[in-house]
Amino acid sequence: MTARGSDSTQAARITRVSGPLVQVDGADAAMHDVLELGPCRSPGEVVAVRGPAVTVQAYEYTGGLRPGDAAVPLGRPLAAPLGPWLLGGLFDGLLRPLAGGPVWLTAGSLAAPPAQGTARRFTPRVAERDTAGPGGILGVVATGGPIEFRVLVPPHVSGTVQQVAAPGEYGPDDVLVTVGTAPVTMTTSWPVRTPRPYTARRAADAPLLTGQRVVDAFFPIAKGGTAAVPGGFGTGKTLLLQQIAKWCDAHVIVYVGCGERGNEMADVVGELSTLEDPRTGGRLLDRTVVIANTSNMPMMAREASIYTGVTVAEFYRDMGYDAVVIADSTSRWAEALREFASRSGTPPAEEGYPADLASALAAFYERAGAVRTLGGGSGSVTIVGAVSPPGGDMTEPVVANTERFVRCRWTLDRDLAYARHYPAVSWSASFSRDTGLVGADYARRGDPGWDARRAWALDVLADADRIAALADLVGTGGLPAHERMTLLAGRLLRDGVLRQNALVATDAHCTAVKSAALLDAVLTVCDRCHALVDAGTAPASIEAIDFGPLARARETLGPADAGGVARLRDAVLAQLNATAPGTTA
Repeated sequence: MTARGSDSTQAARITRVSGPLVQVDGADAAMHDVLELGPCRSPGEVVAVRGPAVTVQAYEYTGGLRPGDAAVPLGRPLAAPLGPWLLGGLFDGLLRPLAGGPVWLTAGSLAAPPAQGTARRFTPRVAERDTAGPGGILGVVATGGPIEFRVLVPPHVSGTVQQVAAPGEYGPDDVLVTVGTAPVTMTTSWPVRTPRPYTARRAADAPLLTGQRVVDAFFPIAKGGTAAVPGGFGTGKTLLLQQIAKWCDAHVIVYVGCGERGNEMADVVGELSTLEDPRTGGRLLDRTVVIANTSNMPMMAREASIYTGVTVAEFYRDMGYDAVVIADSTSRWAEALREFASRSGTPPAEEGYPADLASALAAFYERAGAVRTLGGGSGSVTIVGAVSPPGGDMTEPVVANTERFVRCRWTLDRDLAYARHYPAVSWSASFSRDTGLVGADYARRGDPGWDARRAWALDVLADADRIAALADLVGTGGLPAHERMTLLAGRLLRDGVLRQNALVATDAHCTAVKSAALLDAVLTVCDRCHALVDAGTAPASIEAIDFGPLARARETLGPADAGGVARLRDAVLAQLNATAPGTTA
């Protein structure tokens, strides 16, 4: 595409610099066009046009820029370079590789990836004179990883295949297939603020299994769904998101570190590079894209990073894969919006955030979904975003607006975290709107009781919380027998099902089969306890039984050992039955 500003680049000059805000006069540029600023050619994006002057948000440090420096319009919007090098890579918010970059990033120190490595082997899937339509698979490129990289017909391109390269090694810019008059290479680019097209949305019909019991068994998310994880400082947001990134059953993970601490991002990359992928046996990093825009990196690149991440996810969705975007955290992204809005003179709304905060959040989360791709396949993008409200205030604007656009909310509770109960997901303040379709999926796969177990367990937990407040006043001994059994049931659910230790190999993740077995075992034991007190057994006799082996089964048994859970359940039931009235020891 010809740059709109190609004839007037000499007249485009910087007139004002205020942090990441740069004023440029004489630039022939439209909204969201990219300009290169100053001698380092730092990228920036047009966010306002006022006659001959444009306002640009710079994506790199603007130290050294001054009035009179040149600004070169590129005549195109901010776009993400997409290709077979993405999986296993570490990138900044503009999808420029950080590998090989300097220790401290300065303006112009990172370059766009024009080549990204050596040639890769291409295997065609079409022949000359075949008819190809948008999204159709033209061939595959070897990446050395577990995910097959598929070369697709670009959107809005269709026709007869005129030329096909023979199987062999090719560079990123070599023409592999010509469809009609359009050459197709293994690389492409896409504007990050524009959703990639698809044929139609389809109803989500399967859960995204995360390996975390409190999510999978109580507040599930569907493939193509959205979830928010609000929580104050120290409640375990980052660790929970890291666990989901490690163990969820998506094909591709896009982890966006948006304004988080650099040591946390280093931990993520280090663990992903050493952790074995349970699906393939290789490195988990080989099917992960990490976008790192840490707290000491340019503030406005934070704003672009979440759009870059979802664009990458859509790219793999169009190949027929299930992709997950994990954004940690959207609060830091919103703070970037607030800072830039204040510099540009935008009237502030609630707590200083710009008035279009809700629209920006909606534009991000609406890009999730399960779709029928242009090529006729199925794919999905699931978005999970952390929210870090200042002081743990769950009514602040980012939390309140995010809740409007997500289907799941996993609220992290400070009291649970301080009691060392992890994941600290509150069962009273969390919700999932995907439970109906997830329950239907379990029913199709032979577990029609999933939804009833979940509802029963949540009722028990709610009753236990209510009774615990009363027990603090009158003591457990002053409660009726049934309420004492409800307290016992709540404790077994918390310790034996909801609690999960990310540092223990057998408990870091849990299969759906073991999660169902643990929940069923605890509920069966609790039901038997109530039946025994109805029959006249003293509550103290039941409370004296050692429930420890069942409560510790989550750690002592393997991630899929449902049979072991059943044996422990039967052992506890045998001890309970021995307390029944008239039973001889």
